[in-house]
Order: sequence, then C-alpha cells, then structure tokens
Amino acid sequence: MLQPSRRSAVPPFEVMSVIAAANARRSAGLSTVSLCAGEPSAGAPAAVRRRAAELAVAGTLGYTEALGTPALREAIAGHYDRWYGLAVEPAEVGVTTGSSGAFLLAFLAAFDVGDRVVLARPGYPAYRNILAALGCDVVEVGCGPATRYQLTAQILEDVVARTGPIAGVVVASPANPTGTMIPADELRALDAWCSANGVRLISDEIYHGITYGEPVSTAWESSRDGVVINSFSKYFGMTGWRLGWMLVPPDLRSAVDALAGNFALSPPALSQLAAVEAFHPASYAEADANVVRYRESRARVLSALPQLGWSRSAPADGAFYVFAELDDVTLAGLDAVPGGHGGDGRAQSPAARWCRRALEEAGVALTPGTDFDRVEGGRWVRLSFSAPPEVVGDAVDRLVAWVGSRRG
Repeated sequence: MLQPSRRSAVPPFEVMSVIAAANARRSAGLSTVSLCAGEPSAGAPAAVRRRAAELAVAGTLGYTEALGTPALREAIAGHYDRWYGLAVEPAEVGVTTGSSGAFLLAFLAAFDVGDRVVLARPGYPAYRNILAALGCDVVEVGCGPATRYQLTAQILEDVVARTGPIAGVVVASPANPTGTMIPADELRALDAWCSANGVRLISDEIYHGITYGEPVSTAWESSRDGVVINSFSKYFGMTGWRLGWMLVPPDLRSAVDALAGNFALSPPALSQLAAVEAFHPASYAEADANVVRYRESRARVLSALPQLGWSRSAPADGAFYVFAELDDVTLAGLDAVPGGHGGDGRAQSPAARWCRRALEEAGVALTPGTDFDRVEGGRWVRLSFSAPPEVVGDAVDRLVAWVGSRRG
C-alpha cells in the first residue's frame, strides 16, 4: 500500500480540536468566546481596504515580480528607516505569501537536508514542523524564566559544546506563545555569535510594533548575515491578506528569488498593491490605536492571574499572548473527564483537558501549551488577547467565575 512520506508526519495542533468544538458550540447556539487564535480583531487599516476595493473594481490583476512590486518593496525599506533609523535597499526586501511563505523560502535557501537548526522551547510549532518536513534536524532547547524563555549566545555555545556543530538558529522577539522579547544587547550577542561561527540566524519579527515597554531591535541593526522575517498580519491586522516580507542577505538573494518564482510565481497582487497604503501616517495611527487596546486587554488578563489559578506566566513583553502554567488546584479532577483523549486515541495533556472543560462549562476557548512545548507544556495554556477589550474582559470574567466554582 502506498504511504505518505515520513517528512509529512508532522504532529497536528491540539488547538484545532478546540476550535472545532468552539465552532460546534456556536452552531448549536451556545455563547462562546474564542481566545485561541492570534488574530487581530480590527482588520486592515481603512486606507488599505479602500485601495483594495478600488483595485477589485478597476480591472485585471496580473502576476507581479516574484519578490514583490517595486512600490511595496520601496515602502517596506522606508519602514525600516522610519522605525529603526536603518538604511535598507528595496532590493534587499522580498515580499512573500505571508510570513509562512518567508519561512519556507528562508529555510530552503539557507539549510540542506540533515542540517541542525536550534529553536527555543516553548516556541511557535510551525518552525519545527516546516524544518522537519524539509529534512532538517531540529534541536529544541528548553528555555525558562532565567533567560526570559529565549535563546542566548551562551546557550548556543553550550549546545555546540555538548552536541556538535549547528547550521542555523531561529529566534522570535516578541515570541509566540510567551510574548517575551530579546534585549538589544543579547540580540547583538546572538548575531555576533552566529556570524563568528558560520551559523545562519533567522529572526522572526512579525510582532514588532506590538510591545508594552522597551522598543524592540531588528537583527539587521548589528549584522546582515541573517534573515529577518516580518508580516502584515499582526501589527497591521491583515491576517487574511496573506502577505509578509523578508530581508535577505546578499548570498541568499538569488536563491530566494528563484525559489519564490517556482513556488508561488508571486504573492497576491491585490494584497501587495493595497498594502502600500499601510505605510502612510493614518494607517500607522490606526495600528497604534489597536496596540493601546491590546495593552488594556493585557492588563485585564494579568490582573486576573491569581484568581485563574495560573501559578506562573511568561512576562508578555509584546505580541498579544499570555502563556501561563496551571496550578495543582486548578488541574484537580480533570482525569475523570470522559473522552479525555485526542482523535488519535492518545491521552490528552492536563492542559488540553482543562481547555476542553473551560470551553464546555465556561464557553471560553484557549490553546493548550503542548502545541508550543511537547516536553513541558502539558500544564500550560496560551490565551490570546487580540480580541476587543470587552470580549477579552467577558472571557476573563467567565473563567474566573468558573475556576472559583470548581474550587468551591
């Protein structure tokens, strides 16, 4: 019998079963609040939407250059001058089909089958799964509060000393699911270590602009040997437009261009042409106003942590997530839940069972931590506060009442 390739055997997300159950509740007319997905609720800036409407009516939208229209690449380059005081040439920018497309192009251009690539755990699972599907050897390193759940240059040094050479490192600041950021001096140290050791740094910066303290730094401020990846999905609220970008070092540029042309021909033309409007002052103002609302929602969630029984949490410096550990009292009694197994028959983690009960009894959908950490995430959950503040507040009130009722 024919079988799928071993490389395609990536694990499913536990959250998908939560989302399916949440949708089923809604279809049955039951009140449900979903804080599963990291999807901004406000949508694209008004100027982007207006331009898209004009383009849709005006006529034919054809293919563009493989790495994006000149106007959009120029606008993105100008964004780096505006935000970071960094001179970037439009030729160094590649527009992609979402940041997911950028990761695929970066990993294919930078790494060969069998190359060892280091990731922080907890972390965004698609890094691991894309790399594994491409035949890379993923080295996940558990990172805790001592390093703000982030990799450091010293950690990389220790990994190499313990297990041998590596080809690449993927970092994210702010990170999903923790929301933590890499301090500027540590990012410089990571960059310098990678350059000195012939290791390719891939820097996920898709949550830049959504921060609640010190501003973030881009990896290209200290070295241009690595690849920087960003997206219109988060700060600009354009998730469904499927548009991202990457800053590409000279030695990868021709490879990325060729791969992009073969894979997708070009990113979506309408999205590209409309996205130029995202870099106008009014659009920045709209996006910044959304960040103010995220800050309000973040404060509401953090203030409720003791009542929720979430014993410790990552600092949530940026993005719109709280990643927290469930305490023993909160988890008590979950083993008796009927049907506490995944679709493959394996026992679910305590966090997955807790999320199931939270949905069934409080009407709130959250993401189990095992999606982000397969080793130690079984007691952790991720809450996304990208929904409007009143929705987040309603969800928190429901969860606090439900947790209190379970504790008696």
